[in-house]
Amino acid sequence: MKTSLRTKLSISYIFIAAICVLLISIVSNMYLEKYFREYVKKNQERRNNDIVIMLAHQYSKDKTWKKDAIEVIGIRALEEGLILSIVDIEKNIIWDATEYNSGMCQQMIEDMSRNMYSRYPNWKGAYKESTYTIKQGDVKIGYVQIGYYGPFFFNNADLNFINALNRVIFVVGILSLFAALSSGYFMAKRLSTPIKRVTDTAEMISKGKFEDRCHEKSNVIEIIKLTDTVNGLAETLQKQGNLRKKLTADVAHELRTPLATLQSHMEAMIDGIWEADKERLKSCHEEITRLSKMVGDLEELAKYEGDTVILQKSNVILSEVINNVLRNFEPEFKSKQITVEYRDGRVKLEVDRDKLSQVMVNLISNAVKYTDKGDIIRIVDTMEDGYAKISVIDTGIGIDNRDLPYIFERFYRADKSRNRGTGGTGIGLAIVKTIVEAHGGTIKVKSEQGKGTEFTVLLPV
Repeated sequence: MKTSLRTKLSISYIFIAAICVLLISIVSNMYLEKYFREYVKKNQERRNNDIVIMLAHQYSKDKTWKKDAIEVIGIRALEEGLILSIVDIEKNIIWDATEYNSGMCQQMIEDMSRNMYSRYPNWKGAYKESTYTIKQGDVKIGYVQIGYYGPFFFNNADLNFINALNRVIFVVGILSLFAALSSGYFMAKRLSTPIKRVTDTAEMISKGKFEDRCHEKSNVIEIIKLTDTVNGLAETLQKQGNLRKKLTADVAHELRTPLATLQSHMEAMIDGIWEADKERLKSCHEEITRLSKMVGDLEELAKYEGDTVILQKSNVILSEVINNVLRNFEPEFKSKQITVEYRDGRVKLEVDRDKLSQVMVNLISNAVKYTDKGDIIRIVDTMEDGYAKISVIDTGIGIDNRDLPYIFERFYRADKSRNRGTGGTGIGLAIVKTIVEAHGGTIKVKSEQGKGTEFTVLLPV
């Protein structure tokens, strides 16, 4: 059966409160009753000793007993559940409670037995008698036999106290359950409300409404993290959605231009407006080549963004790979009069040589495209904290800060003009990132408009 978080939390609070009240009741009853028994036993012994002392004071200097006073002591003891029998040193009876009122003594014993059995159904008690010597100084003057229901007994006042205590515990238990229900409901509401808002936001995201955000405030760390995560997810998906729309427009633009050119040229030649000469056929061939290159780039990206990038690793000297790539770019360097400065850090690592070459080709190609005539490109490789660090630094036009978070996305082009001089499909850096991450590395970029760009690749050695 499905239940809400609020219900579960409320039930859990009530359950915990009930368990606590039950445990407190059991433990308090056990310990309280244990100590109360000890108290009753000690109090019984104290009363017995007090009676012995009071009886000793009833013996006159003329060696006679004050029987009236003794009777008062005996009656008072009888009212407290004690049956006295006092004799002198020669065992002559001075006062006996059973002779004074035998029926009352019997009724008292039955009442005490009934009290104990009402509290303890398996109670094993019986009437007991203890004999004490009455002394004045060191002289024995008589004996008192004190009868009581033992080993201990609870009178009506004691039972009323215990029952009142249990009622207090019961009332406290009810109040605790009510407090637990109230606090549980309050806390559950405070926890479930922001979570419900987060789930509502997530549901809106699942429906493609990425602009919705959760603004519920909470001081619970986990809820704050959950809210921030869902809001971050919504923001990321919104950006991705906007980026996909832009990418669709970019790809459509890239395809539309060569196709429109081809269509117009071919229609003009078919209609006889243009003659199908060498120059016009060459122009059509260039557009077909652009389309073929674009399709090839898309196939290349699909290959690298598949489930698994297969790496053929081997021990590679980094400078050999970089120098080979630089030699292939010499015509471009000469054409734009670009100076290349390469600082070799004599780094050796285990990588896929061909894929690393492609990374360097794409990075250096970008540097050449966006570096002005006569400027400098710097390449540095070093070892840093167990990683091979490769930096490609140009002094070109730089990248706008608004574009930096997206330059590794497929088809993203920071140059909005899409002019032929810096043309491309915008997937080269996406391929670079995929290859670097397949090696367990990372790639970062720093750029400032008008001053240049620095790409940094870190590969584990």
